[in-house]
Amino acid sequence: MITTVLVIESVVLALLVLLVAGLLRSHAEILRRLHALGAGLDPDGSVAVAPPRALDVRADAGSFVAAADIDGAGLHDDATHIAIVGARHRTMLAFLSSGCLTCQEFWSAFAGAGRVDLPDDIRLVVVTKDAAEESISALLRLAPAGVPVVMSSAAWVDYEVPGSPYFVLVDGESGRVQGEGTGATWEQVKNLLRQASDDADDSSREARIDRELRAYGIEPGDPSLYRTAEQIAPRSRA
Repeated sequence: MITTVLVIESVVLALLVLLVAGLLRSHAEILRRLHALGAGLDPDGSVAVAPPRALDVRADAGSFVAAADIDGAGLHDDATHIAIVGARHRTMLAFLSSGCLTCQEFWSAFAGAGRVDLPDDIRLVVVTKDAAEESISALLRLAPAGVPVVMSSAAWVDYEVPGSPYFVLVDGESGRVQGEGTGATWEQVKNLLRQASDDADDSSREARIDRELRAYGIEPGDPSLYRTAEQIAPRSRA
């Protein structure tokens, strides 16, 4: 009798070990696939967080991605439309969430007087997901004065936002996304924006010079571009 009980206990214990091992493997596989997709979990376990990526402002117009206006709801159950395409300014879309711990840095930065500190031609707009996926009471507490906040899960799909916090810079006149990415702090995002904008200006200037040279039949690498001042200046007659 005792032997039979021991055998049964051993079998049950073996089954439990196999079950736990299977669960651990499944959990590891889920984490591996999430990592492969570029998403992690915020420490509060509620919101996917985009992996750190520099704000990349594209200088080549051919690489621009089409933008879209944003339709959603305001924090007081009012329909909200944010005109993006066709605007005479650029728009920085900050994709944040009420439950994202990493986003708290940006909510706080936007609430501070004068801390947004963007160029005059850039308007800041905060975009969260729909009310069903957010805490309205938290958003009412976090929403910075003077900064539009719109709830629109559709916008996250339109701009292919991988997680929060995430930032998308849109040029209104061209209707194109100029850059996108994320950072650890608002200061870091602004610095990345400045650096990338400087790089874009340099690239645009080089492209303009190349176009002007081609108009005169001079291609990049033409020997005439490397002539010295003495070679260019006419020789004086003896």
